Amino acid sequence: MKVKITVLKKEFYSDYADEFLTEGAAAGACPELDVGNVFIYEGGAVMPEGFCPFAWIDLYPSICALMGGRELTNTWYKNPKVKLLCCTDGVRPVLFKLEQID
Repeated sequence: MKVKITVLKKEFYSDYADEFLTEGAAAGACPELDVGNVFIYEGGAVMPEGFCPFAWIDLYPSICALMGGRELTNTWYKNPKVKLLCCTDGVRPVLFKLEQID
């Protein structure tokens, strides 16, 4: 089993950036990842090359659940092998699609 991780969307809240980030709104959206980036996790607790280490910490528990072949039992998802999550950066969050693949 593998997990495909796709970057779906990047958000940026400039008003909060001005208030909380040292660079303010000039910081812009997440500099680590781009919409459309795809990463394949094959196990071994090794973060895919080029992935954001902070997002990895946020996503890793769900990645492990999918990696183990476990289908998610959430009734609000149409496909139990797919989950949408975002990193916990409150100023410039990134939305990810996690897919269980063979």
